[in-house]
Amino acid sequence: MKVFAADAEWCPRPGWRLSPDEERRRRAESACQIWRQPRFYADERPVPDVADHEVLIRVKRCGLCGSDTHLYETDAEGYVIFSGPARLPCVIGHEYSGIVERVGRLVRDFAPGDPVAAESIVWCGQCPPCRSGAPNQCRRAELAGITVDGALAEYAVVSCQHIWKIDELARQYGDDLLFDLGALIEPTGCAYNGLFISAGGFLPGATVAVHGAGPVGLGAVALAAAAGASQVLVFDLAPERLAIAGQLGASAVYDLNALRAAGVRPSEIVLEQTGGRGADVQVEAAGAAQQTIPEMELSLAVNGTIVYLGRAGHSVQLTLDRLVTGANKIAGARGHSGSGIFPNIIRLLASGKIRLEAMITARLPFAQTLDGIRRSADRKDGKILIQVDNPA
Repeated sequence: MKVFAADAEWCPRPGWRLSPDEERRRRAESACQIWRQPRFYADERPVPDVADHEVLIRVKRCGLCGSDTHLYETDAEGYVIFSGPARLPCVIGHEYSGIVERVGRLVRDFAPGDPVAAESIVWCGQCPPCRSGAPNQCRRAELAGITVDGALAEYAVVSCQHIWKIDELARQYGDDLLFDLGALIEPTGCAYNGLFISAGGFLPGATVAVHGAGPVGLGAVALAAAAGASQVLVFDLAPERLAIAGQLGASAVYDLNALRAAGVRPSEIVLEQTGGRGADVQVEAAGAAQQTIPEMELSLAVNGTIVYLGRAGHSVQLTLDRLVTGANKIAGARGHSGSGIFPNIIRLLASGKIRLEAMITARLPFAQTLDGIRRSADRKDGKILIQVDNPA
């Protein structure tokens, strides 16, 4: 079968101390400190077998994620800029949908022919966090497409506990769009987890400010609008992404380049639009915390929450007294597993309560995967989908 993979040079930065686990498993906990000079390539692999509790998925669509872009991009020393864990070489791709091709002998709830979407957090189900309802914090968690083989491939093997049927979407969207939207559930699930699980949600009528209109930020826009936010204010550098945010439910969008040229700060906009009250929820989906967090602090409502969804391998200065004075909090979130996240998003899509089609800005055949990754580095697209079932 055809696959698309990434590899890089294992080269810890001078002064970086490897943990015993990193040395033993060749799995970097912070990829930007270890993996250098990445390369991406198409390859041929055997179609994998399935174990008792696994299913073989014939992949239809796979989205390109910011983490794929961050594995492709490097700093001045040639190190990847992705700050999360990574083990290479690895078949990349983790936002995917497809059709069940084969099931293991102990799989009960899935059968060949079922259309499905898959989670990318490979949680074990046995460690204390998993058993306590926190699978995204699984102690043995692997990340599909980053630490274990993913789904930019003709076939992917996954445990049956990590997939969900999406057949009910066909009634609303038809068979072709079914798989496009199935691949959007994973990034939208990250926003859902941050807004409603980690941060505890918000009351209808709240103001939500979203900093960063990439796919996760765009998912937050759609979900916040559907959940009854009175205002959804969106900030980004790309006019193209801001236009998509408007289609997904943003009440106002702001081009950061235009604001800077005018000498206006995002915090000033938020305070102006809320009559000085500030935003009840501030979402960091830009991966630019050093720039966004200070603006959020200055314009956070009393009892407001900062939801941190972006990844960045650096520290941020906080004025903690502001958190004390405003009874504010910061909620971090990783992943999209558990808590009914996938089935709830599927139901929202099936009912038409959220519509995500506008997020899709490119559909490329499998042969153009590398072109898609290069294009993603421009940060102008919403979601670039690879049509894995279209080889040319």
